[in-house]
Amino acid sequence: MTAPQDFQTFVFLDLETTGLPRDQPCMAELSLFAVNRRSLQCPAPQLPQLPQPPRILDKLTLCIDPQKPFTPKAEEITGLSNRTLEENGKLDFNRAAVDALRAFLDRQASPICLVAHNGLRFDFPLLRTELLRAEADLPPDTGCLDTLPALRDLDQVANQSYQLGEVFRRFYGQDPVRAHSAEGDVLTLLLVFLAKAPELMEWAAVGARSWGDVKPMYPPSPVDHCAV
Repeated sequence: MTAPQDFQTFVFLDLETTGLPRDQPCMAELSLFAVNRRSLQCPAPQLPQLPQPPRILDKLTLCIDPQKPFTPKAEEITGLSNRTLEENGKLDFNRAAVDALRAFLDRQASPICLVAHNGLRFDFPLLRTELLRAEADLPPDTGCLDTLPALRDLDQVANQSYQLGEVFRRFYGQDPVRAHSAEGDVLTLLLVFLAKAPELMEWAAVGARSWGDVKPMYPPSPVDHCAV
C-alpha cells in the first residue's frame, strides 16, 4: 500500500487444504476471526501468561468439499478427508460460500486488513485462486498483513524459526491447541498477534499489501473446480 492505512478491523484467517503449493491445492476449510482494533489495543499480556481472546469478535468457519483428492500427508495433518467431507454433506466453494464470506467482511468496520501467517506465499494467493474460480473477488484495496515477515522485521533476530507454532511457544512456553485445524490455527495466530499488537498494527499501517496486488497461486479454472 502506498499510503499509511488506519485499519479498523483485523481479520485473522487460516486455510486447511488438500496439499502444498506444488500440488495446486484446493481449500478444504476456511476460518476467519474479525477483531476491531479497539479490542486489540488492550494492554499486552505479561508473557508467558496466556491471554484470553478479545470478548468481542466475529467468527466464520466453513468446511468445504475440495473436489480434489487430499495428499496422504495433508489428510494426516488436517484430519480431513474427501470421504468424511462428502459424508457430512459439505459442498464446494460455491456462490453461497462466497456470499457468506462477503457478508462476513461487510459486517466489519472498514478499512479491513486480512491477517495470515505466511499469508503472502500461501493463504492469500490460494484464497484468491478459489474466489476467481467462483467468478468473484474481494475489494482490491483490502489490506493483507503477513505476520511472518512482520514479526521477523520487528525482532531482527537471525537464525530463528518463525513457524507459527514456534513463535507461539517462544511467547507462551506451551504448545498451541488444535494445531492444523483452521479455527485452532486462527486462534494461535490471534494470540501471537496480541503479544505484539501495538507494533504489528503500526507495522501493518505502512507494510500491509493490497489484495489487488496478490497474485493467484495458480491459474483458476471456472469450469473444472480443482479437476484432477
